[in-house]
Amino acid sequence: MAQTLLKVTGLKVSYGGIKAVKGIDLEVREGELVTLIGSNGAGKTTTMKAITGMLAAEAGEIEYLGKSIKGKGSWDLLKDGLAMVPEGRGVFTRMTITENLLMGAYIRSDKAGIEADIERMFSIFPRLKERKDQLAGTMSGGEQQMLAMCRALMSQPKVLLLDEPSMGLSPIMVDKIFEVVKDVYAQGVTVVLVEQNARRALQIADRGYVMDSGEITMTGEGKAMLDDPKVQAAYLGEGAAA
Repeated sequence: MAQTLLKVTGLKVSYGGIKAVKGIDLEVREGELVTLIGSNGAGKTTTMKAITGMLAAEAGEIEYLGKSIKGKGSWDLLKDGLAMVPEGRGVFTRMTITENLLMGAYIRSDKAGIEADIERMFSIFPRLKERKDQLAGTMSGGEQQMLAMCRALMSQPKVLLLDEPSMGLSPIMVDKIFEVVKDVYAQGVTVVLVEQNARRALQIADRGYVMDSGEITMTGEGKAMLDDPKVQAAYLGEGAAA
C-alpha cells in the first residue's frame, strides 16, 4: 500500500462559539486523488484551511509525511511540498500573469527550471501565454482560476489541495479545470479536491469523503460512491447512476 502523506485525526475547528469541524478523521495516500464533497457550510473549506495553517485547530492532529504540522505556517508547508489553491482564487491582481507564476516559484532557485515550468504552464493553458503581460485582475474568473492552479504548480508540490476550483465557472471552463486536475494527478501529484460538483469530483477520484455539518458521514471509493443511493439522493440529484 502507498505511503500515507496526509493524515488528519480528531480535527476540531471553531469560529467563536460555532463548531465548524467536529472531530473528523481523513487520510490521503501518495499518488491518490481524494475528494471531499458536501453542501455549503459543511466544513470543507475550514478543514482545508486548518490543514494548511490558515486557521488554528482547536483539537486533533494533522500529520504530513509522518510528522505533525499542526500550527505550522503556510510558508513552511509550501517548502515541504504542500500547496493550496484557495476558494476565490486569490491571484495577485496588480501583477501580470508571468509575475504571478514567478511568485508561485519564490521558494525555488533553479532559474532554468522555473523558466521551463512557466512554458509548461503556458502549454497547459495557452490563453495565459497569449496574455502573459496582462494584469491578473483584468482576467475573467475562469482565467484567474487557471492562473491560481498554475501558480501553485510552480512550487512543484507533492500534494496539491484545491478548494472549489469549478465554482462560478462556465460549463466549458469547468470541463477544462477538471481536465487539468486529471492531468496533474496523472503526472504523479497527489490531489485533495474540495468540490461542490460532486458528480464530476467522484468520477475522477480514487476515494471520496462526504462531509455534513462538520462531520465525515461517509467514505469510500469514488466510483462506488457515485452509485450509492444516499449520495445520489443528497448530492447528485436524479439520474445520478448514469
